[in-house]
Amino acid sequence: MFSPAEQPFYISRRRFEEIVVEAMDEIPETLWNVIDNLVVTVEEWPTRRQMESVGLGAGHILLGLYEGVPLTKRTSYYGLASPDKITIFRGPILQICPPDEDAVRTQIRKTVLHEIAHHFGISDARLVELGAY
Repeated sequence: MFSPAEQPFYISRRRFEEIVVEAMDEIPETLWNVIDNLVVTVEEWPTRRQMESVGLGAGHILLGLYEGVPLTKRTSYYGLASPDKITIFRGPILQICPPDEDAVRTQIRKTVLHEIAHHFGISDARLVELGAY
């Protein structure tokens, strides 16, 4: 249970999802023309399996997760595959953001773009090199 001073900023699930859609709407159409077989979802918190899949244990924070085959790794055998999935995690984002919807919006946008970069085959290390992390 959080004390009043530790209480994370609250934005309803519905409003949070609307902000995720707004972030996706800001992605240029030229990128959407290349994005292939991808869904974006919102979950409250990552599962243990999701945390472990990216090498994170207890006490770490995961804001978003890309699961799938990046465009740069796909071969002709990729056909009929399940969609790649980006999950944006509401709880961790609200936990780390200042109590301000604009701050939440900025973090959601950054997280969505970060995960879409993984869809394009860009690693975390390369995102750091680019100054996008």
